[in-house]
Amino acid sequence: MGRRVMAVMAAVMVGLIGVVSVLFYAKGADARAVADQRPQTAFLAKEMVPSGTTAADAVARGLIVPAQIAAKGVPAGALSKVDAATGKLVALTDIAPGELVVASRFGTTALGQKAIQVPSGQVAISVSLSDPGRVGTFLTPGSRIVIYDTYVPPAAANTPAGTKATRALLDDVLVIAVGSTSLTPVANAGEPVQSATGGVLVTVALPPATAAKLVHGIQTGTLYAGLRGTDTKASPNEIVTDATLFNK
Repeated sequence: MGRRVMAVMAAVMVGLIGVVSVLFYAKGADARAVADQRPQTAFLAKEMVPSGTTAADAVARGLIVPAQIAAKGVPAGALSKVDAATGKLVALTDIAPGELVVASRFGTTALGQKAIQVPSGQVAISVSLSDPGRVGTFLTPGSRIVIYDTYVPPAAANTPAGTKATRALLDDVLVIAVGSTSLTPVANAGEPVQSATGGVLVTVALPPATAAKLVHGIQTGTLYAGLRGTDTKASPNEIVTDATLFNK
């Protein structure tokens, strides 16, 4: 009888130890979960931070802002404060919007400085244009232009060989640089850059699919730019050929 009682008591003790262990584990798991969710301060890039921008300027201009982020979402080495020491450091490379900023993105010397800033989702393409083909000296970074293409159309019946046609290739194009003068000022910029084939390089920003059209036009035709007026529209369906040039 005594042995049976002792066995029952031992089983009860083992059960109690198991329950206590589970409770302590659950309490520890809850504590870890709370710690993971506890907010920490980390800087978030609200806008593009160009290479060479000091941390202090980035904060002053609202390019990076402090945010409360759950601890488990904060990367190791995240930038948590900008003081007198860190404020003098510069962005080593561009910091993209939405990026949680780590301290290692700032240092004493930028790795490089881009001469132009390409709009998000677009491609920069340079084309050589003569002075008349770029509206003399009136084309500047920020201008919006029409690009015309003079080309030899596919052979057709009753059309003499070598007949040329001209049409608007692209109706509304943003110029981001002319020569070495760009929308993003850089040191020693401002002098026209001559292309290998003559003329001045004009750099424009386009969506990738439209950029492919421009590249093809560069390779196959002769391009000419026109400065757009407000609300001007140039229809790509209006084609002028050798035969229709003097038609009314």
